[in-house]
Amino acid sequence: MNYKEHLAEEMKNPEFKRAFEEEKRLLELSYAITEAREKRGLTQKELAEKSRVTQQQLSKIENGVNCNMLTFIKVSNALGLGLTVSA
Repeated sequence: MNYKEHLAEEMKNPEFKRAFEEEKRLLELSYAITEAREKRGLTQKELAEKSRVTQQQLSKIENGVNCNMLTFIKVSNALGLGLTVSA
């Protein structure tokens, strides 16, 4: 069984699928923040200062490590990005 087949099988489990989708969304947010920072020519240190978070917090966001929503909001605001929540 290859990876895609294994994943398709695991996705049949609702609990696994929920956790997988949450992690996927977190990584998408992390990637978007990293891209926006790089596009603006900012270092992690510069964006952290502008966001009023530590560089370690920003690094966690960019590496897909779960952090609190307030940190995401501060960094998104400093980049001029909006966060949308939908049901």
